[in-house]
Amino acid sequence: MRARALHSDAIVVTSALLHLNSVLIRGGAGAPPRSGPLGVIEVAPGAAGAGEAETFLIDSPLLPDEIALLPSLVEQSRLPAPSGLLATHGDWDHLLGGLAFPGLPLGCAESTAARLAAEPGAAQRELRAFDEELYLERPRPLSLGAVQGLPVPGRCELGGRELELHPADGHTADGMAIWAPWARVLVAGDYLSSIEIPMIGPGGGVGAYLATLERLRPLLAEAEHVVPGHGPVLDGPGALRVLEEDVAYLRALREHGERAELPQGRRSREQRRIHARNAQALRG
Repeated sequence: MRARALHSDAIVVTSALLHLNSVLIRGGAGAPPRSGPLGVIEVAPGAAGAGEAETFLIDSPLLPDEIALLPSLVEQSRLPAPSGLLATHGDWDHLLGGLAFPGLPLGCAESTAARLAAEPGAAQRELRAFDEELYLERPRPLSLGAVQGLPVPGRCELGGRELELHPADGHTADGMAIWAPWARVLVAGDYLSSIEIPMIGPGGGVGAYLATLERLRPLLAEAEHVVPGHGPVLDGPGALRVLEEDVAYLRALREHGERAELPQGRRSREQRRIHARNAQALRG
């Protein structure tokens, strides 16, 4: 696991597997970052008064040891203990925050809340299958706790500031991207990855995916950091290049199916397998 401060109020945590990203985000006025004992940037306490600063965890790390380290990362970075969890969408690998911080409510788009209600136990079954394949053991089973559906588009208060919630479907039928305007950080969910082509999962679709990319486009002009669900953190111009490549790929996929050309640098065997599944999903 790697951790890196993007801003005095934002730390990205990257898992060793699947390049999966999660973000600790604090609301409340921040102070300049400084070097800390974890090999990351330590986030100093905010200038807001006691009790005003608040932290959310967006999405989650993956491996048991990474999840176990999260509370100490929060403490050593001098962030307030998280008071809530947010998930960009309902895929199981984005829902594990409750293993680190049991009992916290899980905020997600209303579309994701509906998906989770319609698929009870699905995330737990998929996590169990993943763990069994890799011989992983966890100290407790996954519980999603109290799931709160949030209106999207909309806003979510965090320590006196507001996160903007933007619809993000197409990869799946549900989801949201999260924009922290004071930190200029966009948490994009499973979009804008420089290592993975657009993936059309169950309930997703090319038209909805293209619409999500166009909704995200204006934010990239303002973003200092764009955090995809999987892959390196990008700056705004880098994310815009990925967006344009993804638009070109999706249009070619819709027109040519399996004969569509994959984006440069994303043509590995695994990406070709994803492409084959995308083409099959288009055929129905």
